[in-house]
Amino acid sequence: MRLFAAVLPPEDVTAELASEVAELRKLPGADALRWTGVPGWHYTLAFYGEVDDDVVPELSERLARAARRTDPFPLAVRGGGQFGHGRALWAGAEGDLAALRLLAERAEAAARKAGVEMGEHRRYRAHLTVARSRSDVDVRGFVEALSGFAGRTWAVEELALVRSNLPTSGVPGEQPRYEVVGRWGLGAAG
Repeated sequence: MRLFAAVLPPEDVTAELASEVAELRKLPGADALRWTGVPGWHYTLAFYGEVDDDVVPELSERLARAARRTDPFPLAVRGGGQFGHGRALWAGAEGDLAALRLLAERAEAAARKAGVEMGEHRRYRAHLTVARSRSDVDVRGFVEALSGFAGRTWAVEELALVRSNLPTSGVPGEQPRYEVVGRWGLGAAG
């Protein structure tokens, strides 16, 4: 299974962002980007790649432990940026980013302890990808438009393990499908 750990924003938060993205899609150059769908919007904490089915139970147990050790915290979608000269356009985050970073570190450590090969560690950067491109694209206008965006603050209360089902149809623009395979509440109640 192709898996990752994530924080999933509530529906009303993604609806706010969807309204903003609808405006972005009207800007010049928007057709050069592949816009991601609302069902796929998430803050990835740790990307695991292909994980053997027999590793998933231990990974799940360790993620549950990581969730219990992390108290709920406030988060909001805020601003935006890019990776790789417009290869990824993203919405950022504000709130308790230290808690989000700690949860990401714990999700990565859980995988390592479960035997998942994680590769090199990268400093965590909270982002929610809204568009991608296969080539370099000037997205400064989109980043500027996102800079003033601020969604409502919500309490992050769970950690999710998500399966990514990559497109197989070969249809241009087809999106990956995401399926939550595990959820754990944050804090002692989790």
